[in-house]
Order: sequence, then structure tokens, then C-alpha cells
Amino acid sequence: MVNFTEIIQTIKSLVETRIELVKSEIQDQLVGMLSRLILLILIGSILLVSGLFLSLSLAFYISQVTQSPYLGFLIVALCYLIIVAFLYFTKDSKGFQKQFNTFLKQFIFNSPSRKNSNE
Repeated sequence: MVNFTEIIQTIKSLVETRIELVKSEIQDQLVGMLSRLILLILIGSILLVSGLFLSLSLAFYISQVTQSPYLGFLIVALCYLIIVAFLYFTKDSKGFQKQFNTFLKQFIFNSPSRKNSNE
């Protein structure tokens, strides 16, 4: 005779093991995504501070060259205004959105371990 209780126990243990494995995989993926997101925020903040210092340096340099204390800052501000206008007018561009979304998806959601396993 077949012992049904042993079969049921074996199936239960297999299902529980599979659930734990899936939980572990999800946790690993979330930790990887979170670490890449934190890295992206860190890179962004460092770029922001570097951009600030470069902007100030450029403004002071232009002010010194033009011998006008405010003209350098005005020129740098106008450059940023042009960049913002360009970004505003290209925000609805499908190509720009696609490139930006592709970059974010590749950086945040694609881990190197999954790339290697697919090759």
C-alpha cells in the first residue's frame, strides 16, 4: 500500500522549500536594486556638488575676464536657463524618454549576475 501521509509530507516540504527559495531570490534582487539605487543617488549628489563648484569657478573666471563682478554669474545663469529650456522642450520627445528609461532600467534593474547567466 502507498502511504499517503508520507507523500503529502514530502509534497509539503517541497512546496515550503520552493517558497523559501523564491523568498530568498526576491530578497536578493531587492537588495541588489536598492544598492544600485543608493549608488545612483550618491553619484547624482556628487555630480551636483561638482557641478556647483564648477559653475562657481566658471562664473568667477568669466567675471575676472570681463572685469565685471556680476557678468560671469549672469552668463552662467543664462547657460543654465538655455539648458532648462532645451530640456523642457525635449521632455515630450519619445527618443529622449526611451533613452532615459532604458538607462534607468539597465542601471537599476539589471544586475551583472543575471546578465552573465543569460549569456
